[in-house]
Amino acid sequence: MMGRRPLRARIDPAAIRANYRLAQTRSPGAGIWAVIKADAYGHGQWRAVEALRGEADGFALLECENAVALREAGVSQPILLLEGIFAAAEVTAVVEYRLTTVVHCAEQLEWLIAGQRPEQPLRLYLKLNSGMNRLGFTAATLPRAWELLRRLPRAEVTLMTHFADADGERGIDWQLERFRALAGDWRGPLSLANSAAILRHPAAHGGWTRPGIMLYGASPFADQSAAALGLAPAMTLESRIIAVQDIAAGERVGYGGIFTAPRPMRVGIVACGYADGYPRHAPNGTPLAVAGQCTSTVGRVSMDLLACDVTDIPAAGPGSPVTLWGEGEGGTVPADEVAAAAGTIAYELFCALAPRVPVVLGKI
Repeated sequence: MMGRRPLRARIDPAAIRANYRLAQTRSPGAGIWAVIKADAYGHGQWRAVEALRGEADGFALLECENAVALREAGVSQPILLLEGIFAAAEVTAVVEYRLTTVVHCAEQLEWLIAGQRPEQPLRLYLKLNSGMNRLGFTAATLPRAWELLRRLPRAEVTLMTHFADADGERGIDWQLERFRALAGDWRGPLSLANSAAILRHPAAHGGWTRPGIMLYGASPFADQSAAALGLAPAMTLESRIIAVQDIAAGERVGYGGIFTAPRPMRVGIVACGYADGYPRHAPNGTPLAVAGQCTSTVGRVSMDLLACDVTDIPAAGPGSPVTLWGEGEGGTVPADEVAAAAGTIAYELFCALAPRVPVVLGKI
């Protein structure tokens, strides 16, 4: 049951599990890190963990304190720190809680050397910069990394990189070539593929893959929908019409009057705004669904409200269900389409969901 304000986010654990299984199917034989960083892309870290606790090969996130909390809650699968440790003090947690950590710079290796316990192995992901140019060792800095690793005799090392354009025209071949040049005659384990590479580039599937956005039911590609990929939406943002205005041709709607009615219209007012995480920059024409029919926004999104065209939905009135994105009582609206209309990506929509939005579990 909705609260007094008729806005909520619905998170579907079954969809997260189904998307994880699709990642397994698309990268057979690979271990799979379920990426739950950024509060599981806005879906809730603990909700994602509970959805996958019995299925995921491992969980990947950023913060050491969150990894420790998972361990203390009984999560036994491997846990990967995707950006490694941020201070020498975190080495103790890595060792005591059996965490796997990325190392992308010499300083992290020096911290690990100082804090290692000879009787306990360290599981390290050595990150190579193959062209993303954010984190990772280059041809100039990698020799020093190998030198430092010799001072960690019990380290179990996996080589990893991150693709900059696995979802685009350049693809991954150019980065794979650079990666192989850096890796030399390495025959140990690898971790290469993000969601886009899992779905489009089988050459990157070896070792451990790292699905992120696909777990939550959005497409990593601008030219291929989540539905076409077989992904199930894990988040639905839904509300209701709370008022309807009948306006004449030439009337304007909302702050700044950026929409002018081209004809007599019925305008539905929806309890959702940018303070809830809906993008303020979403323009006129951003898709949504009301009472089972597709329509679109009109006027500027305000803090707590937005407006939509219900002229051709005669049944629409106060109390009518609205789906902002996902699969809800109001209809189905792919998050990727909302994001594209707003000039952003579904990742940002999900991560921007505001704390004030109530969350419920399951499908309608």
